[in-house]
Amino acid sequence: MKITIKKILYIIIPAVIVILAVIRLKSNKEKTQKGVYHYSKEQIIYVRADTVKFENVSSALKYTGSFEPFKESRISSELQGKINEILVAEGNLVKKGQAIIQLDNSLLKLSLQSAIVQKEGLEADVKRFGILVKADAIQGIQLEKAELGLRSAKVQVATLLEQINKSTIRAPFTGIVTAKLTEVGAFASPGIPLLQISDISRLKFIVNVPEADLNQFRLNQTYSISSDAYPNLELSAKVAMIGSKANAGNSFPVQLLVNNTADLKIKSGMFGNVIPENPEAEQGIFVPSSALLGTSDQPQIYLIRNGKAVLQKIVIDAKVNNTSRVSSGIKAGDVIITGGMINLFNGANVQVR
Repeated sequence: MKITIKKILYIIIPAVIVILAVIRLKSNKEKTQKGVYHYSKEQIIYVRADTVKFENVSSALKYTGSFEPFKESRISSELQGKINEILVAEGNLVKKGQAIIQLDNSLLKLSLQSAIVQKEGLEADVKRFGILVKADAIQGIQLEKAELGLRSAKVQVATLLEQINKSTIRAPFTGIVTAKLTEVGAFASPGIPLLQISDISRLKFIVNVPEADLNQFRLNQTYSISSDAYPNLELSAKVAMIGSKANAGNSFPVQLLVNNTADLKIKSGMFGNVIPENPEAEQGIFVPSSALLGTSDQPQIYLIRNGKAVLQKIVIDAKVNNTSRVSSGIKAGDVIITGGMINLFNGANVQVR
């Protein structure tokens, strides 16, 4: 009897465990299904839309570039010496030839005084020896040596005067001090930059143009340039250089020269745009590129008809800037969906925001 009860328990207990596991799994499945979001195809999808019309769109391409100084130089000293004074500050406008840095020249001035004294003594010797030679009191070679010594002294004086002059560093051209690279008390040496001066009264505007569009620019041709900082300000520029070698992006640099405004509004490093031509406007039905679906060979677009999204095949015959000209598939007056297409499908209920 005991053996029979044990056999029954061996059968019942596993069966009960299995039943309990099935019940638990079923309960978990029901909870999971309740937690899952079930999308309703009848739900309204909010979209952005636009009504297409027959219009003119300019096919002009804008090329973005940056403004650079017409001239820019880092100023260094031709002499070695301690900097006694810096006569300008960053942002100052300096004129050509204006003193901007003064080096210590006290030793040079003392050397100049000594050289002048020596020169004056040799001048006196030349006069005296000249009189004596005429009187046959001395040989002519003494006069020749005195004259050579005088010439050497004059060269020495001129050299010292030039060095003293160069101890005052002057602006090589009219411009704005755009960088101060040293301080009073520092030691100046040839080749070490002390100040940077930029001439922005005229500017270089440089754009990189793809090979296919390079023929739109011609040397000495005038074009209109706009600045991103001052979009309502139009500047006239002339092409000064068209690059002969492509850069890493297979584009060619084109340099235009432009006169800055009287108050120098345009700064070095600002961005701008140039339109190479004033082409005739393209005519037709244009849709924004953001509204296109499908592939380039089989483009599609969503229309709104009777409150539903309708997927429509179209034919594109031209692309102008960020729009595409449609030759068939839609007509003027059709409403197309331009945004909010994440959950959109053919036949979905839609509403324009």
